[in-house]
Amino acid sequence: MLTTETYSRAFWNSMRSKNTDGSVLKEGANLANGSYFLPEASAEKYAVALAKENLFRRMATFVRATTSGGKIITSDTPVDADWVGEGGAVPEAELTAKRIALGEHKLACISVLDSNFVHDTGFNISDYLTRDFARIFGKAEEDAFLNGDGIGKPKGVLHATEGADVGVTAASATDIAFDEIHKLYFSLKPEYRSNAIWVMNDKTALALRELKDSTNNYLWRGAADTLLGKPVVISNHMPSAESGAKPVVFGDFKYYWVVQRQPLSIRALHEKYSFADKIGYFGMETLDGCLIRSEAIKVLQMTE
Repeated sequence: MLTTETYSRAFWNSMRSKNTDGSVLKEGANLANGSYFLPEASAEKYAVALAKENLFRRMATFVRATTSGGKIITSDTPVDADWVGEGGAVPEAELTAKRIALGEHKLACISVLDSNFVHDTGFNISDYLTRDFARIFGKAEEDAFLNGDGIGKPKGVLHATEGADVGVTAASATDIAFDEIHKLYFSLKPEYRSNAIWVMNDKTALALRELKDSTNNYLWRGAADTLLGKPVVISNHMPSAESGAKPVVFGDFKYYWVVQRQPLSIRALHEKYSFADKIGYFGMETLDGCLIRSEAIKVLQMTE
């Protein structure tokens, strides 16, 4: 149903006007909050826009689990292949791996538009709302996937007990030595290093770029978007170098799972902001996230 032009037309008409035939929309209704799921073509545009705003949507493993309710129990079970002779036994996976519970966390916001825009037939409301919700949700997701404490939100990569392993503890509480970056690089096993990326904020990246050797040559040489041959992703949701913080992350982010339980759904609030001649758009998605293998990503932690 969500793939049909009829549903798409009815959905976007409902965003512009409260006088819409609800019979067409009911197939895409999110019964939990009275909103409607995006038509498929718009959902694809939203996914592309969201990936531009959120490093985890580009780097992490994305899993859809929309039909089951409650928690999903999974585990990370390392498996190695082995050569098997004629009639030999095939190596089996170890089934005693730590069990990981993935739940449902709701992320919501209200975007507001002037009525003049909404009712102007030349205004592309589809493109605007998909980009706007991608921008808003993308920032909130990235923050939670890095810093989330698991209380009403996902557990982030920097989670104290279920996040990435500490690869290096800096000697200083406020300054990072370039040798510590090298140590962090080699603290990650080669199997994870091949697809690894660096993540840090602008302030940390600038501090590392300014480090020089005894002959006044910069230690971080070459392009600003690679470090020791690996891509650098800037996220200003990362903490800066201060006592006890974890300002640098290095690892393979495919071992972070983003689990979508309910995709983005939207409801137009035609009455709520009518006093200001505006229309609100309530959007919600339900998801969770968790690092399923802590050794796949390493962090540099400042001393306390």
